[in-house]
Amino acid sequence: MEKQGGLLADRPRLIAAGELLGGGLTLGFARAGDRFRRMRRVLHTHLQSKAAEAYQPLQMSHAKKTVLDILNDPPNLLNHAITYAAATIMKVAYGKDTPTSATDPDVIKALQGITRINRVLRPNAHLVDKIPWLKYFPWYGQGLKRGFESSRRLYIRQLNNVKQKIQNNIDVGPSFAKYVLENGHSYGVTEIEAAFLAGEFLVAGSATTYVAIITVLMAAACFPEEQAKVQAELDAVIGRHRAPTFSDQESLPRLQAFISEALRWRPLVPNGLPHCTTKDGDYCIPAGTTVSGNHWAISRDPEVFPEPDAFKPQRWIDDQGSLRDDLKFFVYGFGRRICPGQYVANRSVFINSLLILWAFQLTLDPTAPLNDMGFMKGDLLQAPCAIDFKTRLPETELRHMMQSHSDSDDAY
Repeated sequence: MEKQGGLLADRPRLIAAGELLGGGLTLGFARAGDRFRRMRRVLHTHLQSKAAEAYQPLQMSHAKKTVLDILNDPPNLLNHAITYAAATIMKVAYGKDTPTSATDPDVIKALQGITRINRVLRPNAHLVDKIPWLKYFPWYGQGLKRGFESSRRLYIRQLNNVKQKIQNNIDVGPSFAKYVLENGHSYGVTEIEAAFLAGEFLVAGSATTYVAIITVLMAAACFPEEQAKVQAELDAVIGRHRAPTFSDQESLPRLQAFISEALRWRPLVPNGLPHCTTKDGDYCIPAGTTVSGNHWAISRDPEVFPEPDAFKPQRWIDDQGSLRDDLKFFVYGFGRRICPGQYVANRSVFINSLLILWAFQLTLDPTAPLNDMGFMKGDLLQAPCAIDFKTRLPETELRHMMQSHSDSDDAY
């Protein structure tokens, strides 16, 4: 799926998800072809690795706010992670500067959208995927059609807000919506396609980001001995007299290994999304075959990950103490269908994990239930655990460092 991505670049026909819930407009469920290539090209141009570096000051600023949110209200970690993800993606997607939180109506609508997607992708969830002609009955799939209309209104309204500001010569700053409004014609992308591209980035990007952050923090609380090893590295490299930054990343292999192991331990998309072969390939898989990259099964392959059920960040580190370059887990998918926002998401997960593990010691609340498989089952709006936070440096010093936004923090 990775080495022969071109052969598996298609999606099977997903009637419930792609045609009824997505209205035939979503990139994620689009069939391979010219339209898929055009839409993906414009998204990649704005989100490729080099372009994603420009968002680091924004991510740092919002991650510092997340630390302050935890200090002020420790029990509501899930809301704080959602707030971080939504505020960051809203800025990148639409240039939104006004405060964004987990309780904003548009954020709630976006989260409802990802919940609908999770439900519609469950095996055998909708009869129409077995009996396609059902979609032509007006009475069939009313809930899916209402979901599409809700998403369509949200996406068009957000894009129109940016469009109106541009027309009124209001500085909206850089954003994906602004870029695609000004350059979409050169990619052959229509305005409704642009609205759905930005909207998909909002919905999928927000969910992927906050689920990954919570998964890493849950792993830290579940495995205190591994958390302590990461914090020993942070103390040796950074100390406790300055705030960590993105520039510390290459000096923190154990933290990066911990993040990789957490996302292998509890994959973000355990079943993966179905691909479809475009022609006969080398594995005797005929054209038109549906192929799923089962992330859970891959993460449990004992030949690649010995003792797969054990939490072992050390497996990602070589004998010289560096990150291994021969070991990989496909967190964001495969080949030409890999998540185009992966570089933005990776940076968000890294900087939040770095700041929070540097600032706090995390322990599980023994009075609350642990549902470490909850996200994998699709319960994205329920916290999988309750975490207690103990500051690792005096609170006044921590607050001062988190409230000190350098010029580079606000550069984006």
